[in-house]
Amino acid sequence: MTLAATAVSRRNFLIGSASAVGGLSLGFHIPDVLATTPSAAMPPEVNAWVVIKPDDTVVIRMARTEMGQGSLTGLAQLVAEELECDWSKVTTEYALPGQNVARGRVWGSFVTGGSTAIRGSQEYLRKGGAAAREMLIAAAAANWKVPAAECFAADSVITHRPSGRKVTFGVVATAAAGMTPPENVTLKDPKEWKLIGKPVARLDTVDKTNGKQIFGADLQLPGMLNATVRACPIFGGNVKSFDEAAVARMPGVRKVLQIDARTMVVVADTWWQAKTAMDALPIVWDEGPNIGMSSESIAATLKEGLEASDAFIDAEVGDAPAVIAKATRKISAVYAYPFQAHATMEPMNATARYTPQKCEVWAPTQNGEAALTVAAETAGLPVQQCEVYKLHPGGGFGRRAVQDFVRQAVLVAKAIPGTPVKLLWTREEDMVQGPFHPTSQCKLTGALDDEGNLTALRVRIAGPSIAAHVRPEAMQGRKDSGVFHGLSLTDADHLGYNVDNLLIDHAMRNLPIPPGYWRGVNLNQNAVYLECFIDELAHEAGVDPLVFRRKLMTKHPKHLAVLDAVAKGIGWETPPPKGVHRGIAQFMGYGSYVAAAAEVSVTAGQLKIHRLVAASDMGYNVNPAQTVRQVEGSFVFGLSALLYGGCTVQGGRMVEDNFHTYQVMRLAEMPAVDTHIVPSGGFWGGVGEPTIAVGTPAVLNAIFAATGKRIRSLPLKNHNLA
Repeated sequence: MTLAATAVSRRNFLIGSASAVGGLSLGFHIPDVLATTPSAAMPPEVNAWVVIKPDDTVVIRMARTEMGQGSLTGLAQLVAEELECDWSKVTTEYALPGQNVARGRVWGSFVTGGSTAIRGSQEYLRKGGAAAREMLIAAAAANWKVPAAECFAADSVITHRPSGRKVTFGVVATAAAGMTPPENVTLKDPKEWKLIGKPVARLDTVDKTNGKQIFGADLQLPGMLNATVRACPIFGGNVKSFDEAAVARMPGVRKVLQIDARTMVVVADTWWQAKTAMDALPIVWDEGPNIGMSSESIAATLKEGLEASDAFIDAEVGDAPAVIAKATRKISAVYAYPFQAHATMEPMNATARYTPQKCEVWAPTQNGEAALTVAAETAGLPVQQCEVYKLHPGGGFGRRAVQDFVRQAVLVAKAIPGTPVKLLWTREEDMVQGPFHPTSQCKLTGALDDEGNLTALRVRIAGPSIAAHVRPEAMQGRKDSGVFHGLSLTDADHLGYNVDNLLIDHAMRNLPIPPGYWRGVNLNQNAVYLECFIDELAHEAGVDPLVFRRKLMTKHPKHLAVLDAVAKGIGWETPPPKGVHRGIAQFMGYGSYVAAAAEVSVTAGQLKIHRLVAASDMGYNVNPAQTVRQVEGSFVFGLSALLYGGCTVQGGRMVEDNFHTYQVMRLAEMPAVDTHIVPSGGFWGGVGEPTIAVGTPAVLNAIFAATGKRIRSLPLKNHNLA
């Protein structure tokens, strides 16, 4: 069966089985009784999350996107724990955003980002599994004509305690689909968990290993055409003119389109034909007002913001400016963080098919509902006449939270009604158009008393706002609270230090270059700013960096616990091997407490990162094995940025356009990683993004210990460590 037929079949099943929407209390919604009995060929939907086939296969539907982070398996564990099914028979599929709208948002949020996949949906997923279990038990009890209270479920089998009678889920699934959903369900106590907290194998590994898994760029549909795009490489520039006739007769070329003021598209029989024609297409660009923009001019703009009076305050305790002004012992430092590209292995792509009655999109997206909204708006159709079929992306890192590639695909499909068109960006287009992790600068000033205690801390950030560009509705007035991730005084990302006089603010300096979410988002630079400066303060005070931190963390036991864990793991109290030096850092973000300690050596200016020890407290840990992989993967991503990840602006455009100029860490450069999971329970924190923030400052602090040099700007490729 082709992928197209599979997608349509699944969609028809959902439409046929979803006749009404009812609800549980406590925010979890499940469908009411089905209007018609499902056919024998159609596996029964017990509720929105659970489909059970006659052979006892359990299909768990997911709204969040699997991007390699393992959330697909973790989310399935949450449902399966309460469902009491046989884990060996569990499979998954994506729910459809259009059906989510039609059914009153039964699947909740489709957003995958900000480490929210599990922590943002764990409660209603577990309730979905529990509700389905109770409906299956009720169906079995009704058939046996016994009280449901006398029955229990385990490993996809329902047992009647007094008589010992048994029946499998697959046998009663059709009857269960017709049972009245429970009004309330009681979730297990964490001490009763049998699947949550276990290092079960990922559900998607085999298909990714044998090539069965279809990613966005792999999709093939009958009669499909292929397209590629090229937008003006200068930010703010547009298309002035183009010569379609020069490429119209090239092999395979079907159409040359200008889809908006700055973007050209070539459609052809194959993607390579489209790319070849695009490379040959004469385009004259209107370079616009930003042709003179450069990394140097941007840095000057940010530097001005460090001393400007227009700033938004986030954290204010006591009177830091007054205490600093009177202090006899104070230090100040300015740090800088560059633009960074997402550099996903799979460039942006989407496939669309448009008719005046229907618009369908196949997309590797981090936000299925946003993709649906963009598709409907671009097609000029009601949402009810549109659908998005989610595909696995080859990397996301926040880039696929922006749906520009979906909009482009639909615009192209509208020009060729009835024909599916797959639009795939080139690597170069992907690298130079962004959006990018935004650049910023930060000035930090601290005051110390005669005993070396920190008495005041002043932090001024100058840089763009992601929310102002991507989600203006999330702004608090004109303030972007996301800028302060990890530096705030909130429960979700507290800075973790006791400072009697504290002022942290942001001078917003938005730029023509589009900013976007990038794995870890603002935690990345904020951890560098704070944790490297705390090291500077410790050095100025003549106090061991670990001891200095501990003195400031007496009111923050969870921060301190992960810090102590990495200190113990790295052997902080014992001398390192000869020529090896250590650094340490802690931070909080996305509801989790994280820390790292690093061992490095610098020989003749060459850095070697020998080892990283990480600790993470995410409250409840769904899959320890996957958590370890997430931590290791986040260090790969973060250390690549530390070593090489900087985008340079010249002439209003990005210079780095592929992996030969925007390098990533090689296997031989990766240090050994020792991960300590210290879940304290009682809350749900993120895993995929928090730890990325602490590896870089730990390494930078170790470099100072090795060389006596403070590195206050990234990437390291721009510095001589000799």
